[in-house]
Amino acid sequence: MAKGGRDSFDYSVGAIMVSKQPQKQRLRTYTASLHKRHRFLSAPLSKELRQKYGFRSLPVRKGDKVRVLRGDFKRLEGEIIEVDTKRCVIKVAGASTKKADGSEVPRPIHPANVMIIKLAPDKRRDRVVERRSKIKATPEPQKLMDQKEG
Repeated sequence: MAKGGRDSFDYSVGAIMVSKQPQKQRLRTYTASLHKRHRFLSAPLSKELRQKYGFRSLPVRKGDKVRVLRGDFKRLEGEIIEVDTKRCVIKVAGASTKKADGSEVPRPIHPANVMIIKLAPDKRRDRVVERRSKIKATPEPQKLMDQKEG
């Protein structure tokens, strides 16, 4: 595709958005492939988890315990029962609405509106958490230079 087209967008560089133009930001968000949309499904960690691991947010997974921070279900704590990568929403146990026929259906919630309070046990994710904790634990080069001088 031509330079500047939607296929030239590279999420792996680390920058979430390249363009300042809202139109292009929306285009790249809505046309992103599913494995790249995984990064959009991040939620902030609770203060305890933030201190324990040393970073602020993590992509949500099925089985995580979360607290809803915004919307009709504010202050609800529940387990994630489904992660919908295509629609960029999650479904939390206890956050449901009744249909006209009386059946309960889970209400979709955007992951930015929840806070992770307990991580689901997962070996693959444990490696990610360990790797990210090591990165944050290493002191910055400037701090090292200051310590040597002083």
